[in-house]
Amino acid sequence: MRLRPGDIVVVDWRDAFPKEANKVRPAIVVEDTRLFDEDYANVVLVPITEDRELSMRSLSVELRPTKENGCTKRCYAVSHSVTTTSKRRIRQTPSRITAEQLRRIREQIVETIGMPIVLP
Repeated sequence: MRLRPGDIVVVDWRDAFPKEANKVRPAIVVEDTRLFDEDYANVVLVPITEDRELSMRSLSVELRPTKENGCTKRCYAVSHSVTTTSKRRIRQTPSRITAEQLRRIREQIVETIGMPIVLP
């Protein structure tokens, strides 16, 4: 499965544990694909939610509907919920976020794990 950073995929998390995402929902590929062989079994994702209450304002990126991202209403990339998931759970879509949105999500992930953000 060839995935690129910024791709929006659909993930089936229906057999999750309590307090984990537990349904089919969209997510964004955020891993640096140069670090992983294409055959690697897992992928690093950030889930997307329509529920503003499930995201922290300072650690999420708003996604307004566009033709490119395929969103039908305003939703949020929940950067602080970054996770690794088996590619077997994933269905690819033609949808993508912008390079700027991906950059912001990655910065928020760095902030979430307590690393200082170093700007070029």
